[in-house]
Amino acid sequence: MLKKFQQLDFTYPKQHVYANITLDMMLEKKKKVDQFVGTILLPFPFASEINKVMVFTEKEEEIKIAKENGAAFAGGTELIQMILDDEITADFYIAVPEIIAKLLPLKNKLRKKFPKTNRNSLGRDIPKMLDLFKAGHEYTVEKENLIVTRIATLDMPNEQIIANLDAIIKDVCTYRPLSYGPFVQRLIIRSSTSEGLQLNLERFLPRAEEVDKEDVKETEAPR
Repeated sequence: MLKKFQQLDFTYPKQHVYANITLDMMLEKKKKVDQFVGTILLPFPFASEINKVMVFTEKEEEIKIAKENGAAFAGGTELIQMILDDEITADFYIAVPEIIAKLLPLKNKLRKKFPKTNRNSLGRDIPKMLDLFKAGHEYTVEKENLIVTRIATLDMPNEQIIANLDAIIKDVCTYRPLSYGPFVQRLIIRSSTSEGLQLNLERFLPRAEEVDKEDVKETEAPR
């Protein structure tokens, strides 16, 4: 239907397709899931550019590995002032555990992008982290319980658009235990120029037996 709208309106055929995902953030005893930022490798990437990733490490060997694996910047504490002065910037920031305490002056500057284990941006496997964030698709919970994110471009085959949407929904659902019921309450897709279409959620929601309780990701409140 979105493709028919585009043809009838003579709008740009490669415009982005968006998903508006409304969540039930409630937990037990009036507690709520904290707003979170997720990053996922989509089965069918559609971004035209590779994300710029900065790697924090003080080991020369790891700096070399980072640069060989496509890091835009790699280094230690000498990068801190350059970031604070806006001389260099990146789309994502990753770090090894040994340097994280020295990066605290950047916490207010980087905010949600400050390296964290639960965002998969703090760890020892630099190539793996770079693979995720160079091509990773980021989505954010806004307005307490709403995710608005691109999922594809309209010229992609329907099967690829649906596969990307399915992957994002499945990833979102890892942020709350399935025992509380469906995390996603409402799903609307639209293109850049079209009205929204509400979709049936059932086909995208994971079943309880598909996700082990230990696999549920921890979240933290935005700073």
